[in-house]
Amino acid sequence: MFAMKPLFPSRRTVLKAGAASAALIGLQRKALAADDKILIGYWPIASGLPLYAGLERGFFKDAGLQVEGAKFASAQQVAEAMIAGRIHGSANGTASAALALAEITSPNLFKIICSNPSNRTLILDEFVVPKDSAVKSIADLAGKKIASGPGIQNVTLAKIILEKNGIANPQVIELPIGQHVPALAAGQIDAAYTLEPTGTTGRLKGLTRVLEPGVISKYVLGDHDAPWFGGSASLTTSLLKDKPELAKRYIAAYAKAVDWVRKNPDAARKHMDGFTAIEEALVKEVPLAGFTLYNEFKASDIEYFQKFFDVFTDRKIFNKRLDVKSLIYTG
Repeated sequence: MFAMKPLFPSRRTVLKAGAASAALIGLQRKALAADDKILIGYWPIASGLPLYAGLERGFFKDAGLQVEGAKFASAQQVAEAMIAGRIHGSANGTASAALALAEITSPNLFKIICSNPSNRTLILDEFVVPKDSAVKSIADLAGKKIASGPGIQNVTLAKIILEKNGIANPQVIELPIGQHVPALAAGQIDAAYTLEPTGTTGRLKGLTRVLEPGVISKYVLGDHDAPWFGGSASLTTSLLKDKPELAKRYIAAYAKAVDWVRKNPDAARKHMDGFTAIEEALVKEVPLAGFTLYNEFKASDIEYFQKFFDVFTDRKIFNKRLDVKSLIYTG
């Protein structure tokens, strides 16, 4: 039913996806070769911007690094590739809960080098409906066909938000994020819990509208302005241990990319073209999540991050409680 192509692929998207796929095919049967290439998995959403900018503006190259991005259809696939030793880490935007489940499966798998907080101001997460939908609030979605992005984090969060709005036993369809706008426009679903740039893409094409942004902070963390650390950039502990000098150079270059994105948000947005479903001519409209480097976490940040993880423990999705602080790189 949902086997459709995204509406707005750019030429560069196709080229990059093909290159990443070719790279992964060659790695499926063995671990990464013992060279200095660093392969980073990403999910094509707006918060992956530091990796996109780092690749295209030469931050990694300037640090003497060979870094390549590998595009995946879901954050879970990124985490599975890390477990299998096919990639060295994740970009921002990779679901933190998916990484946490990978850590439970394969202890001491990774360390977080940067997370992307979002809320009602730093918008990433949102519920989206067709432009002409009669739905006025999330509570109006009772009995409607609702989709979310793929993976346990997206499905779980979508269900919690629906429950908080009085919808008992909500049913959620997993759907690749690039198909949310086409499915809404075609009437195949009535709403989607999604991530930017989906809401912006649909709005600018006159197909969808954002029903409510910043929903995780409000309904899951209990505060509109609380930082939701829903995605994280990471490196595998094997890279950190086996090639510490290389890893440190990568982390320093990634931090430079984060700093550049913060200082140049308008120019940075242009790097979404080719990595996400939004075209360069439209990227100026996309809201940006924040970025918190490993050495910038405040005590309150850790508390909210832990509260987010504890939701999955409480729901028996995590079979043990993970200490967020232990997962963050310490230098």
